[in-house]
Amino acid sequence: MIQWEIGTVAQVVRTDNGIQELRVRMQDGTTENALHYLGDGRPPLSAADVVLMNTTAVRLGLGTGGYHFIHALLPQEEKAGPSVATRTARILPDRKGRRPGHVMKLRYTSLQRAVLAAEEPDSPHHGLFKEQRSLEGMPVLIGDVHSMLPVSAAWLRRAEKERSANLRGQEHQPLAGLRLVYVMGDGGALPLSFSRHVAELTKLGWLQGTVTYGHAYGGDLETVNKFTALLAARHALKADIAIAVMGPGIAGTGTPLGHSGIEAGELVNAVSALGGIPVIVPRISFADSRNRHRGLSHHTVTSLATAALAKALVPLPAALRPDERDLLERQLEEHGLSFKHDIRWFDVPAVEDVETSLSAYPVPVTTMGRSLRDDPAFFQAACAAAQAAWELCRGK
Repeated sequence: MIQWEIGTVAQVVRTDNGIQELRVRMQDGTTENALHYLGDGRPPLSAADVVLMNTTAVRLGLGTGGYHFIHALLPQEEKAGPSVATRTARILPDRKGRRPGHVMKLRYTSLQRAVLAAEEPDSPHHGLFKEQRSLEGMPVLIGDVHSMLPVSAAWLRRAEKERSANLRGQEHQPLAGLRLVYVMGDGGALPLSFSRHVAELTKLGWLQGTVTYGHAYGGDLETVNKFTALLAARHALKADIAIAVMGPGIAGTGTPLGHSGIEAGELVNAVSALGGIPVIVPRISFADSRNRHRGLSHHTVTSLATAALAKALVPLPAALRPDERDLLERQLEEHGLSFKHDIRWFDVPAVEDVETSLSAYPVPVTTMGRSLRDDPAFFQAACAAAQAAWELCRGK
């Protein structure tokens, strides 16, 4: 079921990172939020433009941030006229500007688009994929919540900054010498530009590149699957550490296997098969009211117990209350994770250290609406995983 609605652009709130944030006046007179993706022949919108929107997620109360999504720009005179089919034809791009690339994303839908995949013959990276390659022992941080990305990147910046200061005796440019690449699959949002964290981390220079695979699109490099995405991160973008966590949003049903975060277990297998080191960013919370996400989330448990066939490193923060640590240890034993995976407790980080690492990041970071002070264990777990990856990378 798709719910379509027509509205008129009242205000352009921002235009950046290939996306416009808009306020749109609905036909009932209310004003609501909408997003418009640029590129693929889609022009920027202006006030008074009449648009066709997909309003399904907001009307169902799903977690899209309260945004509708612009599907088409409509001629003013068609506001109450022709069919949806006639209106949507307006978004088709002009064939004159066709770019190379024959891999389709959103395949066999009216929104399918051609991208130049890194594996294709027309790509300058094609030769990389004609040979058998490995990740050469590269650590890959794997998680199922998008907010793990900025927290991990901020901690890696802190660790590298301290290392540089120790080596040179003075402050050094953050992450100089450490290349981080973000790898995003299609378990969450499909357009990379939906993520404000990716845009900000790139602007700050904390990320040196992005790769999108599956039906996710918009990365610096496009790839067909998770295996080639990881290889592209390592060999085309020269990553020292890859961060492969979900894009914004996750599909869940409250059942053990019915959630898109299970791709974390699949990534463990891919990283291991390619000769990398899978480092899980465990989803931990002691503030979530849902029992299945208390302590070690059932998403992490299922990924590690069922989907992951290879061994992963699972770092855990030692700076927890005794009762919190006891719960995690019981969960690890109950699900057999202590025997199947490499569980390690890290002395870092204290909440104050996490706060310091995030102080240079200008965008607020929350998990399910909770901040660091609301749910410190989530943030500490992401930092412990980042510390583990950094130590592996630096040969500690």
